[in-house]
Amino acid sequence: MKRFDLSGKVAIVTGSSRGIGRAIAEAFVEAGGRVVISGRRLEAAEEVAGALRARGGEAIAAAARISDKAQLEALVARARQEWGRIDILVCNAAVNPYFGSLEGLGEEAFERMMVNNVLSNLWLARMVAPEMKERRDGVIIFIISIAAFQSSLELGMYGITKAADVALARNLAAEWGPFNIRVNCIAPGLVKTEFARVLWQDEGRRKRREAVTPLRRLGEPEEIAGVALMLATPAGGYITGQVIVVDGGVTIAPNTSPPPAA
Repeated sequence: MKRFDLSGKVAIVTGSSRGIGRAIAEAFVEAGGRVVISGRRLEAAEEVAGALRARGGEAIAAAARISDKAQLEALVARARQEWGRIDILVCNAAVNPYFGSLEGLGEEAFERMMVNNVLSNLWLARMVAPEMKERRDGVIIFIISIAAFQSSLELGMYGITKAADVALARNLAAEWGPFNIRVNCIAPGLVKTEFARVLWQDEGRRKRREAVTPLRRLGEPEEIAGVALMLATPAGGYITGQVIVVDGGVTIAPNTSPPPAA
């Protein structure tokens, strides 16, 4: 058995036209898998799929907004039409339109984030589950964030959606485990992507974050992709219902703040 082999496997990776999603798609193709590149813009997805094919991989592109259930159904149908099966689902796409306190959070932003970041994952998981149950084999991965485990004065709502994804993954893992469907989460720390640019493009802000990170640097998309590959292959065959944190040590960093005054 080759531990990190995806030969013959078909994966859908949402939000894979850039950043973490693209890195995951590239890792899957390098391991012999076939990948559906998905994003809001077909042109961007086609560019990535074309680059993977040029390197000898198998990849196709499909446009889909994760807030649109019909578009997600078409995405799943596209994968089945092309390759006849779906073995792996990576829900990477997400939105974060609101920075600020929960006190100032509007209902429209709340609903939009819950639909995009949580409900869409449930939609997609339920779309691919029937064939995985029939084959008694399948992998579902939610890309979340360490914001799920930390309070934040700016990213509180984003963290709430990601915490909900943890509960979603654990419950699906319990329900579908008897069918050999594994459902897990990967929780990155701050990774150098366009999506997170507002958190690291300012030099002062980046240096402060690096200073409280035990590894003293930000993450790279490829470092998240390696964990996704492990979970998607036989190497991760006995892992389900778990969250793997990939944050350079941020969540275990010692608290160096002075104690509060008596």
